[in-house]
Amino acid sequence: MTTDANAPWLIVGLGNPGPEYAANRHNVGFMVADLLADRIRGKFKRAQKAQAQVVEGRMGPPGPANRRVVLAKPMSYMNLSGGPVTALRDFYKVPTANVVAVHDELDIDYGVLRLKLGGGDNGHNGLKSMTKAMGAEYHRLRFGIGRPPGRMQVADFVLKDFSSAERKELDYFVDRAADAVECLVAEGLERAQSAYNS
Repeated sequence: MTTDANAPWLIVGLGNPGPEYAANRHNVGFMVADLLADRIRGKFKRAQKAQAQVVEGRMGPPGPANRRVVLAKPMSYMNLSGGPVTALRDFYKVPTANVVAVHDELDIDYGVLRLKLGGGDNGHNGLKSMTKAMGAEYHRLRFGIGRPPGRMQVADFVLKDFSSAERKELDYFVDRAADAVECLVAEGLERAQSAYNS
């Protein structure tokens, strides 16, 4: 799928607002968005047209691969992410194929990354809401968090903080996820998949 090379990208970190959720597994999308904002030397501010925080800037090497980007963190809670994301997409005139959702993924081992375009929501409430609002043809960066241990409920697992063992590697994995987003925006999906899908 080709899109206008000059069209902006909307990179959405999925998570829940509020300090009590900040370090949860479900908020790894926010963590990646925060790191990307640091890299483009931006500060999140309240969006005027949507229930979200945004940073506008440019990403990628100087020259034709340098892209205009909007980083976003919906402030609506995970299961209502579609409304703010669609409002931002429309306001910034972003093609749906230039939207990237960064989210936690239960069915992949911790720290493993997978990039793809389109597909199902795999029970993820943030993706479910986005797909209902604007269709499925947006990019996803799936950040593996693994399955809950024993009989722990999925909802309890995703709303818990990363374990102390996981936290030792978390910064490295978040950094790698931010690299993968930058590669996707500058060089396209195939190149990013071959470099970062493990």
